[in-house]
Amino acid sequence: MVKYYVAASSQHVGKTTSTLGLVKAFKAKGFRVGYCKPVGQEALGWMDHYADKDAVLFATSMGFSLDSALHSPVILGPGATTAFIDHPERYSFEERIRYAAATLEQENDVVIYEGTGHPGVGSVVDLSNARVAKMLDAEVILIVEGGIGSTIDQISLSTALFHQEGVRIAGLIINKIQADKIEKVRYYLEKKLGKNWPPILGFMPYDHNLANPIMDTIKMAVKGEVIMNPECMDNRVEEIMAASLLEVHELESLHNVLLVTSAKRMPEAVHKMMAIQATQGDETCQLAGVVITGDGTHSSTISIRDEVEDYLLKHRIPVISTHLDTYGSAVKINRIEVKINTRTPWKVNLAEEMIRQHVDLDRLLAVPVSR
Repeated sequence: MVKYYVAASSQHVGKTTSTLGLVKAFKAKGFRVGYCKPVGQEALGWMDHYADKDAVLFATSMGFSLDSALHSPVILGPGATTAFIDHPERYSFEERIRYAAATLEQENDVVIYEGTGHPGVGSVVDLSNARVAKMLDAEVILIVEGGIGSTIDQISLSTALFHQEGVRIAGLIINKIQADKIEKVRYYLEKKLGKNWPPILGFMPYDHNLANPIMDTIKMAVKGEVIMNPECMDNRVEEIMAASLLEVHELESLHNVLLVTSAKRMPEAVHKMMAIQATQGDETCQLAGVVITGDGTHSSTISIRDEVEDYLLKHRIPVISTHLDTYGSAVKINRIEVKINTRTPWKVNLAEEMIRQHVDLDRLLAVPVSR
């Protein structure tokens, strides 16, 4: 059997998405694939288990019964690091991870372990990504954000810690590359990274669909309250428009629009959306949702009536109110780091397709897997 430890050069470079794609792609090849998040930092309660949020995502996406002892053996919650420093003898982190690994490796052809943060995360409890990969005797697949100079710097920095632990790096996946720069990035990285560097397994383009939030993510970002159609908070957002900048001609090519507006401007803005829809003779509404901005407090007097209310109800458009003004809302929304989760199933399929298209899985499996 083979085992891989998926690590990343830093946060937000697509580690979980890439891991999910790898797991699904290997399963599609007919392998029995196990998954484990050895060290987690953000836990959720799920079906009588307390596990890392990524383990919950993989359980729901892959259809296995979540067992925190196997799929999320160590959680470093609030206070865990100082407690460990004070009394390291009280913790059996390594034993938990070894037990999970032994069980999963006995039951599967391929086991994929997902790391946490950058290579050094976890060092405070003697469980850096490099240390855990060494403990598991797993080869590393390193995910690095696409570029040229900064990417080479990150590869150099990240691989050093793994090499220090004597861990083999099976290959690199260069992720989130702007589509018009892929060939340039490919040329210079392959030119610079010769035989003395880990092989590049794939160059993954940036896909804006993976970065699109859902309305519930918008709500959390602006600390909003849902005042209409709460059952539709899984609507995905592709474009953001402020009512003050809304022009009818711009809407013709937009879909899944988040409208950010004051209560005063809202009727006019929604009427513009209605007008362009009527012109196109289309029953599909371009709106994904509406954020009604405030002046420091949530307004208790927001009134949505008549045609606007009928339109929003008919098309099931969620409406959120926030205490933030329009500028403050835009800043919060633009700072969102969108994560793949259990409420974005379309991203799971997209992750698998991107791995299949852009990553050389056969190179990873050059050594036959024993069954």
